Order: sequence, then C-alpha cells, then structure tokens
Amino acid sequence: MAVTDHDSTEGLAAAIQVALSFPQLTMIPGVELGTDIPRGEIHILGLFIQYGDSSFQATLANLRDSRVHRARRMVEKLAAMGMPLDWSRVLELADGAAVGRPHVARALLEKGYVQTQKEAFDKYIGRNGPAYAERAKLTPEDAIALVRRVGGLPILCHPAELEDLETHLAHLVGAGLVGVEVYYGGYSQETVSYLDRLAQKYGLVPCGGSDYHAVGNPDESLPGDAGPSIEVAERLFQMANTDGRRLVVNAPWR
Repeated sequence: MAVTDHDSTEGLAAAIQVALSFPQLTMIPGVELGTDIPRGEIHILGLFIQYGDSSFQATLANLRDSRVHRARRMVEKLAAMGMPLDWSRVLELADGAAVGRPHVARALLEKGYVQTQKEAFDKYIGRNGPAYAERAKLTPEDAIALVRRVGGLPILCHPAELEDLETHLAHLVGAGLVGVEVYYGGYSQETVSYLDRLAQKYGLVPCGGSDYHAVGNPDESLPGDAGPSIEVAERLFQMANTDGRRLVVNAPWR
C-alpha cells in the first residue's frame, strides 16, 4: 500500500506504525504533487521517497500554505455567490492535513448546496468553476526533479484526463518520468488498454491505484479496487533499490 497525500507526508509516520502490526503489509512512502501547465494541471506521484529531507519538507510546507490561501479565497467567492461557509469548519474537515478543494467540497455538501462532492467540483470549484482560485504550483519538470532528488520514483497520475497526452508523455519521459497510472479507479477496460499501450511505447512502468480519498462519493473506488499486478509492484521495488536508495525512513522494511 502506498500513502500519497497531496503536498504532505504528515500521515506517513502513523501509517508506517500501524503497518508494523501487519507483517504481510508493505507500506510505500509517497506524496502527490500538483503542477501547473497551460490550460490545466498535471499531478506527479512520488513513491519510495526519503521524506525526512529538510529541504523537501520546506518545499511541501510552502505548497500547503498556498493551499490554505487558495481555499480561503474560494470560500470568499462562494460567500459572494450566496453560499456562505464556515471557514473554521473547512479547517476541521482538513483535520490537520493539507487544506484542499475536497474539504471545501465537503463543507458545501454539509450545507446542502450540492448533493455530492463531484457536483461541487463540476459546478463551482473545478478549474473552470466560478469559485475557483489559483495557488502556487510547481511545473511538472520541477516536481519530477524534486521526487528524484529525494530518491523517489516519479509517476504521472490519472493521465486519461490530460489533453494531448502523448505529447506530455514524450516530454516528461525526457525529464525523468518512470511510470504512468494505467490501472486507475473508474477507468474502463478500453482506457486501461490504451494507457497500457502508451506505457509500453514510452518505456514506462504501468502503475495505478484507487486514488482513495475517503470522501463518501458513491462511485469512489476503495483501496484495492484498482491497481496493477504484484509483478508491477516488484518491478518498482527493484527500481527503488537502485543506487542504494532507502525505501523507508526510520522503519523496518518488508
């Protein structure tokens, strides 16, 4: 299992501690980084990261601060549209994690302004929504370099949403990308087959996962519902061992 919160590794210590009670469970430390491109964004996953690096943590802290300011701006915009939210409630929903749009969406749901969190994104806080606000982001190249600097494996997240995907893949492979999510929650078999062909074409590891957020959406994939075969995981283990990279900081491994 990989724990990969947005711009945060705050949950890893607790996750690894719990995993120690289950000898057959391997916990992979990771992070998900949001990056900016013209007319969209790209999310880069970092697996097997040495997350204790102080410079790395400083970068994540700056990104989280920007998330807070962005969420506050969205709440202000929603209030101006006649949908006031309690900012303290948004922070409560984040529960110490990086404040993000899902927490604003949950607050909208609690108030009855929307029926699902997906509706909140589609109508109000998605990239083209009237309450959307920008935040500081890395470029995809910056994120890949950051992941690699802390010994991690950079992987492109949920790629089917990207326009002109092949152009992005060709460029990001040159920047150091090693994998792409193929087996992803909600993807049809046709989409999976298409992405698998692209992974083979560009020499990328066909990764995947549920991208579970525990937000209660009826169509949300649960952990274990989606993901690659164990052979893919073992391939990642072998890559992570290259050049003596440590897999987990301050915890036994496998």
